[in-house]
Formats: sequence, structure tokens, C-alpha cells
Amino acid sequence: MHKAIGSKRDFSNLNEDELLAEYHECVRDIIENEMVKKMDTFVQHCNTSRLQHSINVSYYSFLICFRMGWDYRSAARAGLLHDLFLYDWRTKKGVPTHHASWHPRVALDNASKITELNKIEKDAIRKHMWPCTLTPPRYIESYVVTFVDKVCAVCEVAERKYKNIRVGKVAVS
Repeated sequence: MHKAIGSKRDFSNLNEDELLAEYHECVRDIIENEMVKKMDTFVQHCNTSRLQHSINVSYYSFLICFRMGWDYRSAARAGLLHDLFLYDWRTKKGVPTHHASWHPRVALDNASKITELNKIEKDAIRKHMWPCTLTPPRYIESYVVTFVDKVCAVCEVAERKYKNIRVGKVAVS
């Protein structure tokens, strides 16, 4: 399993970390699904695959909800499935121009094909692009997934920029 970017937890050693084992228990049935694994072949932000991005959103949403006493299982699952679309929206013909509002519906449809979703998971997947979409999330866990998605996207882009600066590829003035 991929490790969440920025996490110091060893995702390959679930037996030694109770919190990580709890996270894995939440997503175990979907993380190994073939459709989910295919997300690793699509770039999401810079050098981050769509699967890696989804794991980042899933894991950090899980942590926040776990610490706050909210439904961390639903947050983890929705975070992993929120971008479950298998095309490159930058190049695919026939993709509506408003990809930001279109892809959550595609992801929800795909997620519904691989697992049963509860009302929180459906809401978080469908509304994770708010405020780009008009209808705000209904549940606190949906807001968590929405905001964690934005933070992860910024961090994934910034990580590439930071690496370029460190190796001298970008001039800093």
C-alpha cells in the first residue's frame, strides 16, 4: 500500500501501529479493488498519481475525524473514492468543460459499482468540489474530506515546486 505523503507512519507495518491498522480496516475492502488500483496510472497533481492523492485525502480525513470523534470510517472510504474516475480530464475528448462539477458524479457512480456506500460517503464524494459546485456538503465528515482534498492538492503541487527549488531548477528572487 502507498504511504500518505508527509506521514511518518510505516504503512507496510500494520501490526505495530494500532491507528494505522484501524485505518486499513476501514479501507481494506476497496484499496485492493482493480478499479481503485487503476487510479495509480493517472496523474492527479504534478507528479502525484490519482491513487496517491486519494490515499492522502483518505488518510488525513480519517485522522481528523478519528481525533474529533466523528465517523472516521466514512471519511476514510469517501476520501479514497472521491476521485474514482479513470480518464485524464486534461486530454480526453468529450469530457464536459466543467470537470470540477462533473467528475464527482462520475466518481460516485464508479464507487457505487464497487461497494455499498452510506449517506455520508455519498455526500462526501458528490460534494467534495464545493464551493466549485453550488450545493454544500451536508455532514461534518463531508466538509473534512472537502477541505483535506484542497489542502492535499496544494501540498502535492507545492512539493514538486519545493523539490525543483532544492535542486536549483527554479530561480528564486
